[in-house]
Amino acid sequence: MAIANVLLIDDEVPFVETMTKRLIKRDIDIVSAHSGQEAIEKLKDNHTIEVAICDVKMPGMDGIETLKEIKRLFPLVEVIMLTGHATIETGIEGMKLGAYDYLMKPCDIDQLITKVKESAARKREHENKIIEARMKEITTRRA
Repeated sequence: MAIANVLLIDDEVPFVETMTKRLIKRDIDIVSAHSGQEAIEKLKDNHTIEVAICDVKMPGMDGIETLKEIKRLFPLVEVIMLTGHATIETGIEGMKLGAYDYLMKPCDIDQLITKVKESAARKREHENKIIEARMKEITTRRA
């Protein structure tokens, strides 16, 4: 089993191709998207995605808009924001909107892997709590 199922969102095709190869070598399953809108479609089609790594600066639907839409439609999917154009304000905005973390491009691959592992574990923990609550609700009703 892979460490995590990740959606990599970036409009720069060479970056996506390089990162995909690097992450697959580290036992992470990757689905890629080159725009925010494509990312939303991929999430609708693939319910196993746990973490989205999203570039902030993209044409059309930018990273912050993509983050908002992911959190609206898929609230348990964790999002790591990536950018080469970081500002503290954008990072704070992303975190306020529910991003798990915020990293600068080029990011250290080991740091990224650590963030992916942590955020995937957080998503699984939230899912388990929901399952436990539902099970408790079902068993309470039967009693």
